[in-house]
Amino acid sequence: MLVTVLLLLVTLCAQGGHGEEKVEAQRPGHVSVVIVGGTGDLAKKYLWQGFFELYVNQVSSGNTFSFFGGGLSPEDQGTPVLFEILKAVFCLKHVSEERCAVLKEQFLRLAQYRQLKTPEDYQELAKHIDKQLQEEGMTEAGRLFYLSVPAFAYADIAEKINNSCRPTSGAWLRVVLEKPFGHDFRSAQVLASQLGNSLKEEEMYRIDHYLGKQVVSKILPFRIENKKSLDPIWNKNHIERVEIVLKETLDVKGRIPFYDQYGVIRDVIQNHLTEVMTLLTMTLPLNLSSSEEVTQNKLQIFSSLLPLGKNQAVIGQYQAYKTEVQQELNKTKDHVSVTPTFAAVLAHIDEARYDGVPILLISGKMLDERVGYARILFKNDIFCLQNHNSIHCKPKQIVFYFGHGSLQYPAILVSKNLFKPALMDEWKEQTEHKDVNILGLPISDYYVQTPTVQREAYAELISHIFAGRKNSFISTENLLASWGLWTPLLSSLVSSFPRIYPGGADNEDLLDIRLKGNDISYNSEVVIISPDQMGGTSANGFQVMQGKYRSADMVSAWAEELVERLAADIQEAAEAAVREGGVFHLAFSGGSTPLALFHRLVLHHFSFPWRNTHVWMVDERCVPLTEMESNFHSLHDHLLQHVRIPYYNIHPMPVQLNQRLCVEEDGAALLYEKEVSKLVNGSRFHFVLLGVGYDGHTASLFPGIKMDGLEERLVALTESPVKPHQRMSLTFSAINRAHRVALLVMGKGKHELITQLSRTKDNPNKWPVTGVKPANGRLVWYIDYDALIG
Repeated sequence: MLVTVLLLLVTLCAQGGHGEEKVEAQRPGHVSVVIVGGTGDLAKKYLWQGFFELYVNQVSSGNTFSFFGGGLSPEDQGTPVLFEILKAVFCLKHVSEERCAVLKEQFLRLAQYRQLKTPEDYQELAKHIDKQLQEEGMTEAGRLFYLSVPAFAYADIAEKINNSCRPTSGAWLRVVLEKPFGHDFRSAQVLASQLGNSLKEEEMYRIDHYLGKQVVSKILPFRIENKKSLDPIWNKNHIERVEIVLKETLDVKGRIPFYDQYGVIRDVIQNHLTEVMTLLTMTLPLNLSSSEEVTQNKLQIFSSLLPLGKNQAVIGQYQAYKTEVQQELNKTKDHVSVTPTFAAVLAHIDEARYDGVPILLISGKMLDERVGYARILFKNDIFCLQNHNSIHCKPKQIVFYFGHGSLQYPAILVSKNLFKPALMDEWKEQTEHKDVNILGLPISDYYVQTPTVQREAYAELISHIFAGRKNSFISTENLLASWGLWTPLLSSLVSSFPRIYPGGADNEDLLDIRLKGNDISYNSEVVIISPDQMGGTSANGFQVMQGKYRSADMVSAWAEELVERLAADIQEAAEAAVREGGVFHLAFSGGSTPLALFHRLVLHHFSFPWRNTHVWMVDERCVPLTEMESNFHSLHDHLLQHVRIPYYNIHPMPVQLNQRLCVEEDGAALLYEKEVSKLVNGSRFHFVLLGVGYDGHTASLFPGIKMDGLEERLVALTESPVKPHQRMSLTFSAINRAHRVALLVMGKGKHELITQLSRTKDNPNKWPVTGVKPANGRLVWYIDYDALIG
């Protein structure tokens, strides 16, 4: 029979008041703790140590305990494994060595292994608990089941607990669940429904161990204790941005079967970092002890967050991940995983208080250091003319430092140019520091508070579960609201290929990000992607790649993403030109290829500086401009009539003069050339968009064209091998003077051409497009995957 130890009665109590959660006293009695998966890795590393610390802290509470480690193995196999784990538990520093030895011996006597596999196993467990209570005349306080098993087993085990192991006579039941809680909104909804068939909401404790970290658990109390100082500055007028960052140096070897299905967003951002974000931004509850009020205030934040799409995230994957996947999942060498191991997400809250404040959530594997923190960076309106090292001109910030990194311990840091924070209960002010810098400031420039006694997150949360404190756990509403936010983003990233990074210090600036309005992007645009990294013929996962083609820059993506990128690049060039000189000169070629681009510019680029833009033609067919075959007719119908551009900024080619089409004597080409020379500074267009024909022609410059005597001309009449034969076109001289030239190539029909051009030397007479070589500008090929890969 399991030995139980009766302990002296001391009423459980917790501090009341506005700043700490208030917990009603529980009646003492017998508590049965069952860890399902009790010999697994999580139980070995954290859970048994946490329950031992609970036992040590409750020695004088009047409760008695039984501890059961449940597993699938028979008892003769599981028992020695369990007790090897239990022998490794230890006491914290405040417990004497002699007392610790006694407590540890008692703890081991109170524990046993049980096989928990079938419904009958759970029935036998319930009978054992009931028999023990009856024989020793104990009143039951409650039963605590900790499910340290894969999520697919939750519903089945919950049903067995409900059918066989519910306590009677008013004792409580608490069932603890480990993440992941679903894979997306739908799977989380299904799991919640299944669990709801067996357990009440108040009986479920969905654990997010980040909420047990001492700094995270103090975010709300800190905001409340310092409300007077924070209220005037906790808003868009003072906050520059919010950063929530979790960096790890390790890879995911050994976790690939799990990790490759989930990735970094599902693994830590959707849960840990999102929870921190809600604690930082939610309206402060009037009663911190009310889990219902805290939950409702969190839900208000979720309902106010702007939707997340692929423009609000960048993703990456460390270079060795591909090989690790192939090895652990027994995949062939041409297998490509697009699971991200790094992500940076930009969120915005659509509330007056936070309007326009960027919130960054960033996490990744194989980064330069192991550290976690949340930083609120404030605007600084002070300018120091001479003493630039003055504290007043340094960053104003509050840092919730979760641990590790250069500081090595959990702390809340407030820069001294803000305010001195109130000291919280069970925390101390740290005044002696080693010489370290934290996020741009030496440690001496901060007020630093740290816990009096450091506790591991699981031990902290286990004490909350025992006390029935639900504020540190995830409710069903909270869970579904979070998945409702993240599922659309995850869906939009399904076909996105992550940026490859080498790992560690070698990453350098490869993962640096840039914010532009509500969008986020990598700061460095060009990354060379080798054929080996592309992984053979499987291209379904790629989003946008940057590399080299014919010694020039290349951007490649699926058609939609490629057009999106080209439109963004044109707008960026336009804004830069307008800032510099007040005008932007843009030349478009004809054909069907640019139509998707025109639609993109019309539907998504409302801030494009059309009033400062002059639109020119690269080439034109010698037909009246009102006819369908006219390049200008197509440009007008698909773009110009839909945007606010002054009519005098539109420059069609004058192919029809004196009621004649493209007659040399009428001098139409020279007329257009003079117009270019008059309006375009140095006859250098800011941006020229070209296409490439199947025969290698570009603009209306065709194979075999005679350019004799036209070397200095900007515009010429040319001949096409297909009707209408007569054309007017910019010459190589005009094209190669441009600041930037884009060659857009799309469609599987162009794959053979792209392959041929990749092997061809410059020969403009045979392959006119090879004559496009800007003298003092930049050439970029925009090639979709159909054309590039075939």
